[in-house]
Order: sequence, then structure tokens, then C-alpha cells
Amino acid sequence: MDAPHPHSQTDAAHSPASHDHAARMRVIFGILTCILLASIDQTVVLPAIPQMSASLHDRAHIAWVVSAYLLTTTATTPVYGKLSDQLGRRAVLSPALLVFLAASCVCAAAGSAAWLILGRALQGVGGGALMSVAQSAVADVVPPRERGRYQGWFAGTWAVSTLVGPVVGGFVAQHISWRWIFWGNVPLVLLALGVSHRALAGLAPRGGRAPIDYAGALLLVCAVAALLLALSMGGVDLAWGSGRELGLFGLAALLSGLLWRQQSAAPAPLLPGHLLARQAHVSLIAFLYSGALFEIIFQLPLLLQGAYHASPAGAGAGLMPMLFGTTIGAYGAGQVLRATGRVRTVLACGLVLAICGVVPVGIWPLGQGLGWPVGWSLLTGIGLGLLMPTSLVSVQSLAGGRDVGTMTGMLLLVRSTGGAFGATLAGVALALSAPGTLAGFQAGLLGAAGALGLALLVLTRMPDVGLGTAN
Repeated sequence: MDAPHPHSQTDAAHSPASHDHAARMRVIFGILTCILLASIDQTVVLPAIPQMSASLHDRAHIAWVVSAYLLTTTATTPVYGKLSDQLGRRAVLSPALLVFLAASCVCAAAGSAAWLILGRALQGVGGGALMSVAQSAVADVVPPRERGRYQGWFAGTWAVSTLVGPVVGGFVAQHISWRWIFWGNVPLVLLALGVSHRALAGLAPRGGRAPIDYAGALLLVCAVAALLLALSMGGVDLAWGSGRELGLFGLAALLSGLLWRQQSAAPAPLLPGHLLARQAHVSLIAFLYSGALFEIIFQLPLLLQGAYHASPAGAGAGLMPMLFGTTIGAYGAGQVLRATGRVRTVLACGLVLAICGVVPVGIWPLGQGLGWPVGWSLLTGIGLGLLMPTSLVSVQSLAGGRDVGTMTGMLLLVRSTGGAFGATLAGVALALSAPGTLAGFQAGLLGAAGALGLALLVLTRMPDVGLGTAN
């Protein structure tokens, strides 16, 4: 058993159990705007990607509009999590929102794909705080077992963003300009900044002061970037067996080794080994399902436009059943977890449902009717929706009060990395598919199903996690 920590009395005074329902709702309403902004930003650009590609005359690298955001989010999420433990949630979130605002303006004014990708990367630097700090703030005021009681608010916010985001993105790209997708972030960011600043005022820092591992963050982003470059350029800009392609893979391996060594020696590592060990199974499952999720939501609107002749707005609408399904799954997961306090059964059900939803679309002949892929995507969404809150609540329950921000950031890092890989692999499929040849998209969907199947295998070796009522 761990020795009592000197901050234990402070932790008890500020534990989730010490907050009443009204105090919890003040915090939750304050961060809903941040969650709305983060979720909209992930979905609103998807139906507009073909228009961005045509406008900026760059088809091969347009997948980086998604990947660049995910990449920088990957690097900054754990840093924000640890910083918010030490400095407080509000002190970290407000500056990050200002960075997000500036980056949105860069994206809107971009004159080339390079500038758009740069703007999205900067947007990810700010966006890394949105979910990390927001979800850590929830853990500050709501015990793990009770989070199902409040899940409806998050499920409703996710429903609004996932239903509105793709439709608005497709409509704006088709009838106005894709640039207004990013200009539209400006009022949302200002709203989130004002509301969250007041709501998070009463949350005190949970952890002790320690140096931030910026070297680890830099090594992490460089290692992931090298691997993503190798994957995205392979077979498109570089031959798979070429020296430059193998050099990128070698650089990724070298940087990963340096990261491992640096983390072992760092006094306050970005990825603490003892915390990684606690959540190893959940993290691997999260990596796999996040990769599958982003590969699916990247490819599905493009498949609907290419094989089923949907308009950009229609392709956005075609994402609605799947994304609404994630809302249903997330709400259901919250209720089941509140009643039972266990996670393995919920994770297993989510993985099986997601596999059953994506496989038929991957094997069915193309062009047989729009209802076929859209209908099955609803089942996929429900399964994925069961997975997302369950994995988050389980690692927060394992964290304890002082490390909740750090472990939340680590899980979101894993999710972002998985999502970046999924989006990049989807971009490879797009680049390798000749006009009129869409079999690569179906192969990508089956690859997503394979990742979900591997996650199910990992789950069989994961010990169950009991959700407490006080952490």
C-alpha cells in the first residue's frame, strides 16, 4: 500500500464527494462549451475535405488537415493534463483557447494546403487542452461511480455537435466556402472562454509542483510525426522500399528509443511508468478503437460522395446516424456503469457492436443504395459510443485525485495517436485510389474492423476495473 501523500488532506478537502449537485452542475455547464467546440471541430471539416483539396490543388496531402490537428493534440494533451493538475484547470484552459482562436483565423485565411495544415497544427496546440482539462475538471467534482448521472449532459452536447457539425460543414463548403467553417469558430471560442473562466474559478490545483517534461513532449511529437510521414508518403511521394521511406521509419524508431530512454531518466516524466502500467490494457484498447473511429469517419463521407454520388451536404448528413449512435452508446454506457460499477462487459459489447456494424459495409458491393452503409453505420456508432466514456472513467478511477489530470491526458494522448494513425491510413487509401476506383476505401473499413477485433482480444486479458464513489 502506498504511503500517505503530504497533499492527502488537501485532496480530501477538494475530493469529488465534497461537491454537491449544484456545484457539480456549475462546473459541467461551464465546460460543455469547450466539449462542444472540440467535438464540432473534429467533425465539421470532414465533408469539406474534397472542396479543400480542389480549392488548394493538393489531393495527395489533404489528409493532413485531419492528421496535423491530431498530431499536435497528441503532443500537448498530456502536458496540459499535468499542468492543470499543478496550476489549476482555469489557468491552463484560458490561454489554450486563445491559441485555438488565432489558429482558426490562420486556417480560414490559408492560401495553400501548407498554410491550412500549419493552421490546423496550431489549432491542435490549443485544442489539446479542450478535452483534457474539461474531462479532468469533471473528475474533480464527480466521483467515478456517479458520472453516469451526469452523462446525459455530455451525450446531449455530443449529439448537437455531431449532428450539426457534418451537416453545417457540408452545407457551408457546398454553398458558401469551406473557409467559413473556421471563421465560425471565432464566436464559439469567445463563448467558451467567457463561460469556462467563471465556472472553473473554484477548482484548486490537485497536484504538487514539479517540472514539466517538455523534452519528452518534443520527442513524442517528433517520433509520431516521423512515423506518420512515412505512412502518408509511402506509395504516394516515395516508393515503399526507397531509401528515404526506410529512413523515415528508421528515424521514427530512433526517436521512439530516445523517448523511452529519456522518460526513464526524467525526474517528472511526461509518461510516468507506474501510471502507464496501471492503464496499459485500457490504453491499448483506446488506441485501436480510436484508429478505427477516425479511419471510418474520414472515409465514410468520401465513400458516400464517390460511390453513392452524394453531395457534400448529403455526405455530411450520411455521417449523422453513426455520430448520433455514438451519443446513444455514450449515454447507455453512463447508465450501465452507474448501476454496475464494472467496465469489461460494456467494453466487450461496444467492440462487438462496432465490428458488426462496419464489416457489412466493407464487404458489400458498392453502389447498392445509400441506406446500406448509412444504416449499418448507426450500429457502428453505438458500439464506439459505448467505448469512449467507459475507457475514460476507468483510467480516472485508477488515477486517484492527484494524478487524474495526468492520467486523463495520457489516455487522450493515446486516443489522439490512434486517431492520427487512422486518419493517415485513410489518407493513404484516398491517395492510392484512382478516380472511380473505391475498393481501397472498403479495404480501409475492413482494416478498421481488424483493429476492433484486436482490441477485443486485448480485452480478454484486461482485469476488470471497479469504479469507486469517492475518488
